Amino acid sequence: MTELLLVRHGETEDNVRQIMQGQTHGRLTAHGRQQAEALAQQLSSKKIDVLVSSDLQRAIDTAVIIGAPHHLPLVTTPLLRERDWGGFTGRFIPDLKDEKWPDDVETMAQLMARSRDFIDFVLTHYAGCCVVAVGHGIINKAIQAVYHKKPIHEVPRMGNAEVRTLIFSH
Repeated sequence: MTELLLVRHGETEDNVRQIMQGQTHGRLTAHGRQQAEALAQQLSSKKIDVLVSSDLQRAIDTAVIIGAPHHLPLVTTPLLRERDWGGFTGRFIPDLKDEKWPDDVETMAQLMARSRDFIDFVLTHYAGCCVVAVGHGIINKAIQAVYHKKPIHEVPRMGNAEVRTLIFSH
């Protein structure tokens, strides 16, 4: 059995400002660091074998805080990056409601393929382990959609520093 604890990064400055972060690095707020510290405390007695993170700074910072009690090295991967929002990146989210999507936004097919690749990565390299993986809202929803074999819009939104557990039987 492989246990995947899928975590969304802590609150960022751009979350608060409603800015489309996409694949920018982002910075945790003081509250975001507190969220990660609370999750670290919650997971401190759990046996964790591997700590994996998106290679974007907001996820790395969250993962480092969560992993501190376990003294594990951090493995980063671009597979866990947030969806690439192309020309929408850096924009005020409420302003995007009725805009035509730019051609450079990562497609749903690409996002779902990346999610399957991440699951394959975990099962290939960390079978039988408990893996904490710190990602982002949309990529985490896509991973859960693949796992549950359902459309992404049916997966509930994850809050900052929320964790969801996925179990893979071998």
